[in-house]
Amino acid sequence: MMKRIGSILLAVVLLLTLMGCTRSAAADGSLQADEPQPSPAAAPAEEEGAPAEANQKSDVLVVYFSRTGEQYNVGVIEEGNTAIVARMIAAETGADLFEILPTDDHYPLTYNELTDVAKREQRENARPGYTGQVPDLAPYTAIFIGAPVWWGDWPMILYTFFETNGDALAGKTLIPFSTHEGSGLSGFDKKLSAACPNSTVLQGLAIRGADAQNDRDGVQEKVKAWLSALEY
Repeated sequence: MMKRIGSILLAVVLLLTLMGCTRSAAADGSLQADEPQPSPAAAPAEEEGAPAEANQKSDVLVVYFSRTGEQYNVGVIEEGNTAIVARMIAAETGADLFEILPTDDHYPLTYNELTDVAKREQRENARPGYTGQVPDLAPYTAIFIGAPVWWGDWPMILYTFFETNGDALAGKTLIPFSTHEGSGLSGFDKKLSAACPNSTVLQGLAIRGADAQNDRDGVQEKVKAWLSALEY
């Protein structure tokens, strides 16, 4: 009988000891068997987003003006000659893009009529407005600027851009490019220097519109070689 009572007392002591250990484990913050484990897919806070450098804005911008419709020597096009070159430059440099779009798009889609409007704007020294918010230019160190050659000059809408953003363009490196059918760069670099005298203007690139439409691989190689020479 005494042995049975002793065995019962011993069992009670062991049970109380085990309960005390369980309470201690919960109190010190250890995981209990029925608590959910952290999901293996859950990432630490510092790993949830992309690396900081991936979220930084590019320090290069490509600004361009381009037209579709009927174009000399290429027929009716759905993607502008200058737009094609601008996107190649952006792809090679990782640059941001800004397209200059007229506020009042009165430019005809037929080539002869377009040249008449372009000539009239040049004669009147017009400053057509453009739509869209120009990005903050402060972070950009280099800005590529492109357009088709209109009567041996930048389209007048580009002068609107130069003058409206004159202060923001000061101190920047500006790099012109043109699309044409025989005019080459047509003095875009000199005219850009005159319009933005407080900026540094580098060597420009001239691409035939027919090549932009029909020989994109060849144009791509020219763009790459030009950018390499400029160290971009």
